[in-house]
Amino acid sequence: MAFHNRLPTAIRENLFQHRPPAGRAGADHQQRQGRNDMTTTAARENIGFIGLGLMGHGIAKNIVDKGYPLTFLGRKNRKPAEDLIGRGAEEASTSREVAAASDIVFICVTGSREVEAIIRGPSGLKEGLRKGSVVVDCSTSDPVSTMALAAELEALGVDYVDAPLSRTPKEAWEGTLDAMVGAPDAVFARLKPVIETWAGRIVHIGGTGDGHRMKLLNNFISLGYAAIYSEALALAEKVGISPPRFDSVIRNGRMDCGFYQTFMRWTLDGDRDAHKFSVANAFKDLTYLESMAGAAGIANPLGNATKNSFATAFAAGPAEQYVPMLATHIGKLNGVDLMPSKDGVKQKI
Repeated sequence: MAFHNRLPTAIRENLFQHRPPAGRAGADHQQRQGRNDMTTTAARENIGFIGLGLMGHGIAKNIVDKGYPLTFLGRKNRKPAEDLIGRGAEEASTSREVAAASDIVFICVTGSREVEAIIRGPSGLKEGLRKGSVVVDCSTSDPVSTMALAAELEALGVDYVDAPLSRTPKEAWEGTLDAMVGAPDAVFARLKPVIETWAGRIVHIGGTGDGHRMKLLNNFISLGYAAIYSEALALAEKVGISPPRFDSVIRNGRMDCGFYQTFMRWTLDGDRDAHKFSVANAFKDLTYLESMAGAAGIANPLGNATKNSFATAFAAGPAEQYVPMLATHIGKLNGVDLMPSKDGVKQKI
């Protein structure tokens, strides 16, 4: 695999010395130059990306569109790869090749097992990483695994940090995701301009591992809402209050929120794409939360109850079901029909 548009490190380091100043002056300078001006682009670090799923494709798209040289790992679904190639990115055939072509590598996959395989597996990142590289895990991962990988890569002179995401594929495409970053201060400063290409809100939450810890807490709250909404809808239907009547009280009241609004679009409108976060991933994240609580020695009864709600939906299948569909499953367990209709047609999960 030839990476003909990659500059040698020595040339790039020389260019780094002539970067515009930080802050407003630097931003104004870059705006005047144009975000895709080749002089500006050449001075930027080479970025690698692995994981072109629902979130990853949008993130990678924003990185390359905003001027960073990008090398990505292809996958069976060719549409994201072809889109990125059309935008000027280069495709690699192995994780090792991505590492060899990159200064900073982002990973955005399902969870820790997948991340571990990408880093440690045959032709994995470890075989191509150089001293001074940074690996950024944007997945929702187990903090225990995160800390083990950080120690392993530190021995190679490579920084390993976590930057899990919040919001949906829509915001990923628009470049307005939330990111909670666990990284040493100097590494965060280095990464921040790249993360700003795809995130509208960036919180430096602490050191390595803290991003993943905070992400599990964030998901505990959101998935706890989902479990409560689902049980409330089932109970409402059972006592004769339909979902639209239920919604007429909650919407625009004190209990309303953005999560509630996207969650309800399945039950009210049959919109299966309103909140494309899978039940399988929700269940996985709650098992990570359980593990974190156990390691911390804290009782987590509500977390376990939420996990068990999603466990029933996960066991029932099918694979392509999203978090708002939990309401349909909880309703079915209680003998009520919360399967929505769309254009007069009863939907299916």
